[in-house]
Amino acid sequence: MSTLTKRATVYLDPALHKALRLQSIETSRSVSELINDAIRRELAEDARDLAAFEERAGEPALDFEVFVRGLKRDGTL
Repeated sequence: MSTLTKRATVYLDPALHKALRLQSIETSRSVSELINDAIRRELAEDARDLAAFEERAGEPALDFEVFVRGLKRDGTL
């Protein structure tokens, strides 16, 4: 373990902990590695979402009620 890592206490659901332990054994990776990778994926997804929001910031807002009326008119609803 690198000296640049930080220790944290995380309380996991027992079933999730068991699944992590089993995956750890099957993949020859530590539970910490699995959790770090999962957190990285989630944060990367958040970053992509934020970038998409920024890209679409200039688009006009669509009123929900108008949208639903259009769906009804088109026979979708």
